[in-house]
Amino acid sequence: MAIVPKKHEMPVLSSDVRSKCFEEVATGYPMHIAVEEAKRCLNCKNQPCVSGCPVGIHIPDFITCIKEERFEDAYSIITKSSSLPAVCGRVCPQETQCESKCTLGVKFEPVGIGRLERFAADYHNENCKDEPEAPAANGIKVAVVGSGPSGLTCAGDLAKKGYAVTVFEALHAAGGVLIYGIPEFRLPKRIVAREIEGLKKLGVDIETNVVIGKTLTIDELFERGYAAVYIGSGAGLPKFMGIPGEGLNGVYSANEYLTRCNLMKAYTENAQTPMLKAKKVAVVGGGNVAMDAARCAVRMGADVTIVYRRSEKELPARAEEVEHAKEEGIHFMFLTNPVEICGDENGNVCRMICQKMELSAPDENGRARPIALAGSEFPLEVDCVIMALGTSPNPLIKDTTKGLATEPWGGIIADETTGSTSRTGVYAGGDAVTGAATVISAMGAGKKAAAAIDAYLSAKTN
Repeated sequence: MAIVPKKHEMPVLSSDVRSKCFEEVATGYPMHIAVEEAKRCLNCKNQPCVSGCPVGIHIPDFITCIKEERFEDAYSIITKSSSLPAVCGRVCPQETQCESKCTLGVKFEPVGIGRLERFAADYHNENCKDEPEAPAANGIKVAVVGSGPSGLTCAGDLAKKGYAVTVFEALHAAGGVLIYGIPEFRLPKRIVAREIEGLKKLGVDIETNVVIGKTLTIDELFERGYAAVYIGSGAGLPKFMGIPGEGLNGVYSANEYLTRCNLMKAYTENAQTPMLKAKKVAVVGGGNVAMDAARCAVRMGADVTIVYRRSEKELPARAEEVEHAKEEGIHFMFLTNPVEICGDENGNVCRMICQKMELSAPDENGRARPIALAGSEFPLEVDCVIMALGTSPNPLIKDTTKGLATEPWGGIIADETTGSTSRTGVYAGGDAVTGAATVISAMGAGKKAAAAIDAYLSAKTN
């Protein structure tokens, strides 16, 4: 059979419809397209795609099942490695991970691995009513701090081994960045809720409104009988530029703006959270979070410009997200950097002073450094500025946990393979260790830590 050179297109809502609502943009492969896409897989013996997956999903095996229309078998294979398949199929950067290793991608477009993972998960969620069975309990308690992708993965893997796992979440709803950071149009919250419900049925207990380091400390968790603790609290402390005017009304961190939109549903008619109904929004940054914030602002009725200090070539956001943003009418202002935010007599944002940039020769890391062009300042009329410049771990846990070694910038120091920290019985992973990264890398860290915690506690009790 002749090789199909390009992956099958993902069906999406038209840009004029989706830019005015929060419905999911990508609608998913129908069954016949999923089967045809699966047939593109060469089923390589050495399975290079698996090495590109942070949680080690047996990719050719589940794709073979889809090819043979054994969709539940495909889902079963995926869930042996991943606790959140419907999530990963939607938000993981497969193009730089598993798909970048695909042999077919050497000459043609790689297999749409992420799209097929989503199909298998969605098929299961729509057609299977079987409830997961909780395994036999071993009587050992483990605490997990944070209910984001890293914490949920660790909790799920430990629950499958019979541990009594309690997840402590600071917010009033579980899901971490999956519910407050990633917009509904990329990841519907019903998907996250279903994945979390599955973990609860495995025996995972989730306690919300518990701020570890404030409500309870790590030391108090041990005093309450928890034999080990996994810290997967993420990186929720936003960064700002330190330029004049960042304290004006109408300046948001992307974290705050997205939390109000996604978790608090500010786009709904009777939303309980206040949100500025801006007319002209500038989003500063070029990553996936910047795209998410900009696309939310468009749906809130604003004219939106993304301001990025490098060129389009250097944009760190996924190409698919950039393409969708452009289709939805978002403007891009490259080689531009803000130097001041100006306010009116009432302290509200009224404009942003920007400066044109040029790129220097690449540095030792191969990345060109932006340099300001003298005398190139110009005003940009806006009434809202969203800073999407990255995040760092909240210092609360490190400041209240004795003997926990951290990096100067705030990240917890943890072993890359096991997640073990300087405190015996305390493990950490995900953004709390690395700083802001991807959902799947956080899941990989949670998976490694769960295996290490199991080995540690098994050795301790034998």
